[in-house]
Amino acid sequence: MIRAKDLASGQELDWTGQTVGVWVDAQDPTPEELARLRAAFPLNRLALEDALEQGHWTRAEQYPEHTFVTVRSFAHPEQPDEFTERVSIFAFAPAPDQPCGAVLTHSRSGTRALGAVWAQVGREAVNTAQEVTYELLDQTADGFFLAADALETQVDTLEEQIFRSPRFNPVEPVFDLKHLLGQARRLATDAREASALLGRQTSLHAEQVRFRDVQDSFTRVGSRLDGLRDSLSSLLDLHLALQGQRMNEVMRTLTAVSVVFLPLTFLAGVWGMNFEHMPELASPYGYALAWGSFLLVGGLLAYSFKRRGWW
Repeated sequence: MIRAKDLASGQELDWTGQTVGVWVDAQDPTPEELARLRAAFPLNRLALEDALEQGHWTRAEQYPEHTFVTVRSFAHPEQPDEFTERVSIFAFAPAPDQPCGAVLTHSRSGTRALGAVWAQVGREAVNTAQEVTYELLDQTADGFFLAADALETQVDTLEEQIFRSPRFNPVEPVFDLKHLLGQARRLATDAREASALLGRQTSLHAEQVRFRDVQDSFTRVGSRLDGLRDSLSSLLDLHLALQGQRMNEVMRTLTAVSVVFLPLTFLAGVWGMNFEHMPELASPYGYALAWGSFLLVGGLLAYSFKRRGWW
């Protein structure tokens, strides 16, 4: 599918090969549509190969024909998972008679950032090729912030479950989150490097400021993700510490019970000896005396342990 908009007015166009002052968006183009695009735009061969490659990661490059950047982000930042989406941007420099330039974007089925910026074209701040490129990167950074918020919520939920449920085992969800955080960190770092490269290669101060701004956004996202990764490591340490504490409490209880029954076992062993002359055995109150001794000794030991907080 190919659609187009006039950069100056934001109006939808029936694209017939126009390459000046226009944004052409190609989503999963057919071979015939791709041939039309190559005939209309001077696309660098290496850049086009990167755009068509399925698993290509984020990168940016300045070619003689155009500026090229391909950026990958989470497909569902509100509930981040392993699914990602990618948009490739071909930004053509403006001509003296056409200050807007031209933009060609390529994606499989559109992206969250692409849909947001497409609706903004024609406004005062989004009507040139460089501004469209900046807005696409900026919207991508906003998506990473949403993903960081969602991951932060999941980390807080895990922490609460660890405290509330002694039998909860957080190892598997923690490592799943670590995997997502590592992926998000790589995506954000690559996008930051691409933004920094675009900022260094542009000669206009206003554009340098824009790309430094989006670079700073990706840097802050990376810092948040690093903090979340450290929090997950702390959660594992906390889980192990709590497990050790609970094990110590169990062992302390078992030890207290063993100590209570130790003298009772001794008394039972003494009265269980097979001597002929044992006064307690002949006494009519011997059985009651034995039970009284058991209860008294056990009760005193249990009370002593409870008072000291050992039980």
